[in-house]
Amino acid sequence: TKKLGLDQAIDRGLGLLKIHLPYHESDHVLNIAYNLLAGGTCLEHLELLRRDEAYLNALGARRIPDPTTAGDFCRRFDAGDIFRLQAIFNNTRLKVWRQQPKAFFKEAILEADGTMAETTGECKQGMDINHKGQWGYHPLVLSLANTGELLYLVNRSGNRPSYEQAAFYFDRAIALCRRAGFQKICMRGDTDFTQTEHLDRWDADDAQFIFGIDATKTLYALAGELSENAWKTLVRPAEYEVKTKPRRRPENVKQQVVEAREFEDIRLVAEHVAEFRYRPAKCKKEYRIVVVWKELDVYRGQKKLFDDARCFFYITNNWEKPAEEIVFEANDRCNQENLHAQLKGDVRSLVAPVDNLLSNWAYMVMGSLAWSLKAWAALLVPVESRWRQKHEEEKGKLLRMDFSTFRRAMMQVPAQILSTGRRIVYRFLAWNPWQHVFFRLLDQLGRPLRC
Repeated sequence: TKKLGLDQAIDRGLGLLKIHLPYHESDHVLNIAYNLLAGGTCLEHLELLRRDEAYLNALGARRIPDPTTAGDFCRRFDAGDIFRLQAIFNNTRLKVWRQQPKAFFKEAILEADGTMAETTGECKQGMDINHKGQWGYHPLVLSLANTGELLYLVNRSGNRPSYEQAAFYFDRAIALCRRAGFQKICMRGDTDFTQTEHLDRWDADDAQFIFGIDATKTLYALAGELSENAWKTLVRPAEYEVKTKPRRRPENVKQQVVEAREFEDIRLVAEHVAEFRYRPAKCKKEYRIVVVWKELDVYRGQKKLFDDARCFFYITNNWEKPAEEIVFEANDRCNQENLHAQLKGDVRSLVAPVDNLLSNWAYMVMGSLAWSLKAWAALLVPVESRWRQKHEEEKGKLLRMDFSTFRRAMMQVPAQILSTGRRIVYRFLAWNPWQHVFFRLLDQLGRPLRC
């Protein structure tokens, strides 16, 4: 964070504290992020860390804020302060992106989705119940699919729809990626994010999109009018390449239980893809609709009941890619569910430890910085031309690594911490397969950043 100037940027741009005795704004923000990086899962774990001499020596700190002080800091935020904090993070993110090769800026893929942050509390202002009977908040998460980085996070009441405020933050993310120098920008989202009133504006702004769109009677009718020649069999690529010999698949225990208990079982027979033009009611232009027709068989036990068919529709302004690639790219959006699982599970940033909507929003943003620091560490790992293939593979693995594995590989390494008058010495006491990557990253951080 010091190499990127994040601490100084927070102190200059946030301005929540009138007197800094003894902490600055950056101390509070980084304290919450470092707590999660060190293995903490809640604010109360700060009490353990502030009594851990090795942890304090590693940070070069004499003290860190306790849980009560950290919670009070979260309650100081209003919506404008949170927006400024996210802008500070994104300005720092640009410094990391500038260190990347030209191929990195070929295309930015932006994804947005809502996820439920449940809480068992009863007195948290702004919490509400959703259609599934879950109590809590419903944050909007907008991320860069290329790296899994969280660009914007918006906390909302638990009963708010997924798409609420999405267009506003899509616009901010587009502007951020244009500042970074990305050549193309593509937005992805499920049917809740189609937002047809914004499609003409985004198309005029040269921003591509691939959104799911509700399967209405009109779209079903248009798909039914297509000729047989318009349909192609959709062949999905293999999930992975077998590098040794194919192995016999084990018996499907789940399928055996479904058949034995005669549950209703829907089985995919084949998929077909086609496309046509369509102008949504709130648009002045026609766009490309890609439709996937799924042939299904419905079984009960081992007996086939009847044939069925369902259509899935995607709307896009990309007229160049084949329909099959549009479908595959839209399906890749499912990886954002893994991001939500990481933020809620391993990182523990999408939780509600404080008492109202804004303070919990602030905590979520500060906690999610831990995930960004993991991504930045991976992006800053140098790639040397002599070992380019190996280094790029290691960089990709570190970027895709789940948070708990990253913590064990790069953070929770047994070490002896020596604090002297002018320096802090780390003596590693154990080896793991990622240490050579750690030392390469350390060497890179000692070099000047590319402006």
